[in-house]
Amino acid sequence: MSGRTRRFLLRTSQGLIFAVCSAGLLAQTGSMPSATPASSASSTSLAQAGASDSSAPHRLVANSNAKLGIGDLIDISVFGVPDLQTKTRISGSGDVYLPLIDYVHVADLTIDEAQELIQKRLEDGGFVRGPHVSLYIEEAQSQAITMVGELAHPGPYTISGNRTLYDMISAAGGLSDKAGRVVTIIHRDDPDHKIELQLSSNLAEDTQSNVDVQPGDTIIVSRAGIVYVVGDVQHPSGFMIDDNSLSVLKALALAGGSTRTSSLNKTRILRQTPNGIQEIPIPMKKILYAKAPDVPMIKGDVLFVPGSSAKAAAYRTADAAVSLTTALGVVAAHP
Repeated sequence: MSGRTRRFLLRTSQGLIFAVCSAGLLAQTGSMPSATPASSASSTSLAQAGASDSSAPHRLVANSNAKLGIGDLIDISVFGVPDLQTKTRISGSGDVYLPLIDYVHVADLTIDEAQELIQKRLEDGGFVRGPHVSLYIEEAQSQAITMVGELAHPGPYTISGNRTLYDMISAAGGLSDKAGRVVTIIHRDDPDHKIELQLSSNLAEDTQSNVDVQPGDTIIVSRAGIVYVVGDVQHPSGFMIDDNSLSVLKALALAGGSTRTSSLNKTRILRQTPNGIQEIPIPMKKILYAKAPDVPMIKGDVLFVPGSSAKAAAYRTADAAVSLTTALGVVAAHP
């Protein structure tokens, strides 16, 4: 290379290098490459920073196969066309309104299918050439599972991917201290077909009840029933039961047993009925000596064990015994 040429290159090095690079790209692509605006690079950096920024809006991106549903709030953007970015909620008919292409039915489509449909509508209408559509779920209302009943934090919970009953109980903060062992699952698509499950006392070992749940399900955790033991016993209190599984003998044992002054032969169950309080005599002494069958109790029963005449004065009537259950219920709920 001559000295004149070298001096020329020094004076015009930036222009010559740009020309050479452009020529190389033209040879490969057949067209002049478009420059990337500084604003685009800046936007990309901001978007990447926003992904880890706690102040950025939360987007639930379950997976590309997640189905959209009525009530979902979605964010749709078209690469390179910021004016077409739209945030909208899927209507009751399953449609969303989008600029240029009018209404699009997206309910029951996966995220991938909805993106492809919108891209096709934009291209077929001649609005955008080779569009690249991105769709995000910001509020997956249709994917929520409603947790109600005796849970620490009942309410709707949005899920992503496959979930089980125990996953949802855990998400709701676990069972409350008043929870029963019966759980009812109602499917949104088949509300008349309810599934009832009986949970064991140890969920860690009870895998049989840990069934799969689906978006739109409603899960109801029952409240345990309470029976009361009052009168001349060691520890009068209320005790939570499930499925009427408590007998008078077990209830008496939970209350610490009788005292020396208990009149076991006068023991009775006080049961609330539509016609008032029903008194059911219980041969407790015979039951203790296995000379009579044990008697099951039902939710709301009051087992009344009277004592000597002096102590029995405080429990002279069934109404007086029933009135004690309000205070005892607090003991049962917060042992």
